[in-house]
Amino acid sequence: MCGIIGILGQLTEQDILAFRHRRDSLAHRGPDDDGEWIDHDLGIALGHRRLSILDTSEASHQPFVVENGRLVLVFNGEIYNYLELREELIAKGYRFKTDGDTEVLLHAYQQWGTGCLQRLNGMWAFALLDCRAGVGREQLFLARDRVGKKPLYYAHQGRSLTFASELKGVPHSGRWNLRALNQYLARGYVPFDQCLFEGVRKLPPAHAALFDLNRGKLKTWRYWQLPELAQQKAGGIATDVESLAEEAWSLLQDSVRLRLRSDVPSGVFLSGGLDSSLITAAAATVSTAPVKTFTITLPGSPQDESAHADRIAEAFGTEHHVLELPTPSLDVLDDLAPFIDEPIADSSILPTFLVSRLTAQHVRVALGGDGGDELYGGYRHYQQALQDVHELGWLPHSLLKATGWLAASLPAGVRGRNRIASLRGGPREVSAWGTPYFDINLRRRLLSQDVLVELGDDLADPERDQLGLLNASADLLDAMTRADFQRILADDFLVKVDRASMANSLEVRAPWLDVRLVEHAFSRIPSEWKCNLTERRRIQNQMAKKYLPKNFELHRKQGFSIPMDSWLRQQAQADLVPLLPKHIFNTNFIKSLLAGQMRGRANGARLFALMMLNLSSFRR
Repeated sequence: MCGIIGILGQLTEQDILAFRHRRDSLAHRGPDDDGEWIDHDLGIALGHRRLSILDTSEASHQPFVVENGRLVLVFNGEIYNYLELREELIAKGYRFKTDGDTEVLLHAYQQWGTGCLQRLNGMWAFALLDCRAGVGREQLFLARDRVGKKPLYYAHQGRSLTFASELKGVPHSGRWNLRALNQYLARGYVPFDQCLFEGVRKLPPAHAALFDLNRGKLKTWRYWQLPELAQQKAGGIATDVESLAEEAWSLLQDSVRLRLRSDVPSGVFLSGGLDSSLITAAAATVSTAPVKTFTITLPGSPQDESAHADRIAEAFGTEHHVLELPTPSLDVLDDLAPFIDEPIADSSILPTFLVSRLTAQHVRVALGGDGGDELYGGYRHYQQALQDVHELGWLPHSLLKATGWLAASLPAGVRGRNRIASLRGGPREVSAWGTPYFDINLRRRLLSQDVLVELGDDLADPERDQLGLLNASADLLDAMTRADFQRILADDFLVKVDRASMANSLEVRAPWLDVRLVEHAFSRIPSEWKCNLTERRRIQNQMAKKYLPKNFELHRKQGFSIPMDSWLRQQAQADLVPLLPKHIFNTNFIKSLLAGQMRGRANGARLFALMMLNLSSFRR
């Protein structure tokens, strides 16, 4: 795993100095090596910070250059099927000087052009300069992996382009983009291609781009999308639960096998839950050496799941490490602050950061369980939505709308307010109107009048975006899992893991997010086998019954939650009010949130979202 950066345009000596400074600001992503490739005639500088995982020798130093500088690559990520691609490319006449995946990626581009993306199994963000067409026809090819594991920020203005793995690598004015801010306040993250700061964008997951150096034109496109559910096609699904579970298990085994490829020590995050236990079971079947597993213990806490993890580790004979996690507190924000950049309101970034710091003392690569809930229907809110449709679907829409809007007028943090207010659009639209942060009514109170006037009808963009995803399928469960996969997984959970792990120079790989498993889950598994009124995760449960110990608790779903409400009552964040810009926020409303919190209302998630916004490295 690495950090990449590039600037394209006229280069002065001052530009080069600033470029090197920004490259080295990514040193936590790549502490092992640094490199640069500069061509003043072309007006391009490419930089790299390396975390050595595959082929740790100097031979895989980046930027990786071939054909006398006509092809230059900077690459962040891993191509898990690089050995298979290497053999295929050797058969086509290519010769290799290294043993890693970087050279494989470059030769894959030589062979298949931008179509090489369809052949890659992995996580990546890369930039590849192609000068083979001659003077005046040079172009830069950028791409990001299908799911969005690896980030890529960029700024395009006129004939200039800058890009980097993190926002701190892209110079900008520091002015907030109000539409992106509106999205953040609603969802706790900035989605898709938006960025909190004006002039900067993100290349979305499953997207690629070509930049014409001569004309300064940037073209982006989507190269992959979730497949259609097969039962909606002619012929439907002709299989049973056992067969689908066996197909998924076989794919998981191969996914884990590929992700255990490493030239440095690796292990598995083992929480004792279903996702990580199945990964551990698969690792035990495909690994020739004892699997290293890592569990976090919280002695005396009801959130301590180490006993469940111990049983899985014993069953599969892993080399088990139990790491005692210090009780998380807001103090850890001091350590995390330099890595926040664009804010994220998910408070579980705090324990994720601490877990990564402990694990990085033992290994440089860890397999994590992200993706299982979205693929197989694991979240409780899926079942709650189905129950709402079943139990409340008969009520007149006008009654739900009136009751919901009435609840929305209550003070923030009042018990039951969010739940009732989320029903204003009917039970099918709960996830659009319900949020632990600031719903549309609260944003009207939080934002200044000037900002509300500037946003106008765009204030409802977060809700419209979610409604668009929910209405993309007549099948509510299918729509919800797809929406979560494309938004909160990509823009919250994976961002959280990347930021927290890379801050500690730890690479985290996600076996459940292998493209073959993703396509299998969304095209082959009927939604009622993912979640119904009585069961969630039927396919994973079937795998567990066959491949996990008989005493495994199938329906246990703890998850690590942060007692943010009680923390904030113990240390009032009164200094939050003067630090947030008064021309954007209604500070009287923020004061009321703080006062309500101290009186016992549940505003912890909202206040934490504002704290993270304030801590953003480039806050205005």
